[in-house]
Amino acid sequence: MSTFNRRSFIKTSVAGGFAATIIRPYDTFASIGVQQASGPEVSLTTGDNRADMAFRALKPFSKQISQAIGKKRVILKPNNVSIDIPLCATHVDTLEGILEFMKSIGKADQCIIAESAAGGATLDGFSNYGYMKLLSKYPVKLVDLDAEKIETVHVFDEKDFRPHAVRVSSLLLDQNNFVVSVARMKTHDRVIATLSLKNIVLGAPIKDKGFSWSPSRKPGTVNDKPIVHGSGYRGLNYNLYALSGRLHPHLAVIDGFEGMEGNGPNRGTPVDHRVCVASLDWFAADRVGIELMGIDFAKVGYLNFCAQAGMGPADISKISIVGEKISDHIKPYKLSDSLEKQLVWMNPVS
Repeated sequence: MSTFNRRSFIKTSVAGGFAATIIRPYDTFASIGVQQASGPEVSLTTGDNRADMAFRALKPFSKQISQAIGKKRVILKPNNVSIDIPLCATHVDTLEGILEFMKSIGKADQCIIAESAAGGATLDGFSNYGYMKLLSKYPVKLVDLDAEKIETVHVFDEKDFRPHAVRVSSLLLDQNNFVVSVARMKTHDRVIATLSLKNIVLGAPIKDKGFSWSPSRKPGTVNDKPIVHGSGYRGLNYNLYALSGRLHPHLAVIDGFEGMEGNGPNRGTPVDHRVCVASLDWFAADRVGIELMGIDFAKVGYLNFCAQAGMGPADISKISIVGEKISDHIKPYKLSDSLEKQLVWMNPVS
């Protein structure tokens, strides 16, 4: 970096000078052709049945969702960071509720469920989590993103302040697809919380066939997902923000029926929360999710960067809630043991 020192780089990046060269000006509703009367709307439902909660959360937006999808292919992107830890993964009942909703608006035959699991064979995860039963109920396909077309994007690494190439799924980048993030409400050991945006950005990088974290890994296989982590807490927060312009959901569904607290995204403990959040505005959905988890929004780096860049309101009062009241369903989640280390993003760069 011959023209910037490290402090100048971060300051310029967050203000938008560097980011403007790699992300487009972004408005969630405008980007999918939906007119919005005022502030973003988020639906909040509660109950005892995941599928029913997801269906009811989406119902208020039936017309807008149908309009936004049009003839596009619908990509339902679950969050299966591990293939054999049910608590960390998107529940099959949440997917069923969304598919039933898509059926109600005549879009079920346009849906696929697509993922690139972080630590193992994606299709094994689909089988372990019971997704196969959906094939007999709906005209849906199960897709391993690792086996599909890819493109290359570049991310920041805090060790050398240089761009690093990452292979990512073309399906999630293609603006002719309608991407639905089907996330689970979880704390995170690097960026405080993982909700709808992070599910897309960290699910998009692919790995070679045969890769796993086990000693039985196929020799020579590579996983590109760690590259997006940027070698640290600053790097990951910044890359989530920087990639959000191209890799974001057009519809966010966050299942908080049973959340995860503590050392998420895959080593935490269950939270009986019984909530579901949905919105055509991913930022608003994530902002509401953070509030429901009792987390101080000021501590979540990547979402603060997005708010500073004008992607959505940090002020929760500027989001319209359809359904239940947020204040009636806040349940503080225990945060990761690494919390203090994670907050390094808030400090000046030395």
